[in-house]
Amino acid sequence: MRSVKRTYVYVDGFNLYYRTLRKTKFKWLNLEALVRSLLDDENEIVCIRYFTAPVSGKFDPGVPVRQQRYLQALRTLPTVSIHEGNFLTRAKIRPLVHPAPDGPTHVEIWNTEEKGSDVNLATYLIHDAWRDLFDVAVVLSQDTDLNEPVRIVRDEIKKSIGVIILDGKAPGKLSTFGSFVRHITHADLAASQFPDIIPFGQRGKAVERPSEW
Repeated sequence: MRSVKRTYVYVDGFNLYYRTLRKTKFKWLNLEALVRSLLDDENEIVCIRYFTAPVSGKFDPGVPVRQQRYLQALRTLPTVSIHEGNFLTRAKIRPLVHPAPDGPTHVEIWNTEEKGSDVNLATYLIHDAWRDLFDVAVVLSQDTDLNEPVRIVRDEIKKSIGVIILDGKAPGKLSTFGSFVRHITHADLAASQFPDIIPFGQRGKAVERPSEW
């Protein structure tokens, strides 16, 4: 008889989006279904922590609407907990790679940075491990800023921790600190989509997949 392994999942939302989902038609992603497809039967998914930040509609007013629709969909999953950081957008001066002769050498751009998600993910990962909330942790990210937190969970706290490869490429540096590695395929994504209309609550409420994304 196989023993049940309490499993916590930590999802870097923007890393997942830009490395896996952005150029696909699979953005209406059921995280619980995806993770179940990647793990073994003995992994009991207790909690999925999803780390993101509210996006700006400065250049496309539809972006925050679509994001909020997706967060509503995630909230219908009892295992999912959403943790929000923030974005900082400000003007910055950057040098041109190939300035024209006698032309400007620098250009002013809008620079948008996400703040908090990687720190929040690392904090919860180590905090949950010390509290012995899981037997197995799974990280959906390829951010090398997480190298040390993943190593600490594996080597110092002695927990099993898996790293999910998001972009289909060879495992990178972060995966060397994991206890095991899994890969996401297009087939996994296709099989892990929410229905177009998701009922929630009472009185016929539902959240619908955005018509454009």
